[in-house]
Amino acid sequence: MTKDIRDITIIGGGPTGLFAAFYAGMRGASARIIDSLPELGGQLTALYPEKYIYDVGGFPKVLAKDLAVELIAQAMQFDPEVVLDEEVRTIRRDEDQTFALECRESVRWTRSVVIAGGKGAFEPRKLDVPGYDEHLGRGVHYAVKDPEAFRGKRIVVVGGGDSALDWTLLLKEKAERLILAHRRDLFRAHERSVEQLFEAEERGEVEVRLFHEVAEIAGDGHVEAVTLFDNRTDDRTTVEADLVLTFLGFKPDLGPIKDWGLEIRKNRILVSSLMETNLPGIFGAGDIVDYEGKLDLIASGFAEAAIAVNNAVHFVDPDARVNPGHSTNMKVFR
Repeated sequence: MTKDIRDITIIGGGPTGLFAAFYAGMRGASARIIDSLPELGGQLTALYPEKYIYDVGGFPKVLAKDLAVELIAQAMQFDPEVVLDEEVRTIRRDEDQTFALECRESVRWTRSVVIAGGKGAFEPRKLDVPGYDEHLGRGVHYAVKDPEAFRGKRIVVVGGGDSALDWTLLLKEKAERLILAHRRDLFRAHERSVEQLFEAEERGEVEVRLFHEVAEIAGDGHVEAVTLFDNRTDDRTTVEADLVLTFLGFKPDLGPIKDWGLEIRKNRILVSSLMETNLPGIFGAGDIVDYEGKLDLIASGFAEAAIAVNNAVHFVDPDARVNPGHSTNMKVFR
């Protein structure tokens, strides 16, 4: 079999992986993206396409799906190979020092690897209550793809993080009734979002129920009611509802990655300041990596992708400079 060897194979097609593919092309390296999802964009397209993002440079605010479109267009300038709906199972180093990525359906060869797999598999944390499993996809959801589908509905949002508050503030204009249930009085969301939530409550646009949790979800084929309980008193209230949105986070699951011999701590790959893993030729970037001072931001992922790719280019060709200079001076853009 003739090996189709790429200089850099990027595992993960989310924002960090896409920027890594762009940067590889900018450095003149041949690149490949492998992602287990059926489309590029990662969480931007799979989980919250209609959510606004405010902390990406150059955009006062941008819809996640629109940011994904621009990142894809930027990466595709250099025509990287894109392999979707595929999972890398194992990595081995061949005698010719190339890496063989053994996937579910194929084997792909590469001279270096950049792992940009986000938080790993998208496995949402579930509510362990009667009615959750039966109504998942039938009124119970952990992501919003089309906000218009929620217009005129009675909605119960569960959670206290950024996603819970962001969607509460967006859907309050569309819902007939919206209740936010949170199990405590402290939030894991941005301070301004918390302020906006209670301002909306004062205007009667939402109902905020602190120290409340879901006891049961009821319905005949579709959600019809939700029973909430006060976790301080166990007092219970049943409210009519059409939809339950659970934003409880995702279980970190690295899947096969944890068996590749990488140094891992708390479901993250440890990297150096050069985004090097403990295995030569394998680099990491984005939410999947950890190092002192790590910030889980898309903006940070972009910088990490550039560092990882520049060092991967130098690994593949030791004569290549790690620091390529500014894009305005690069031949690829002339």
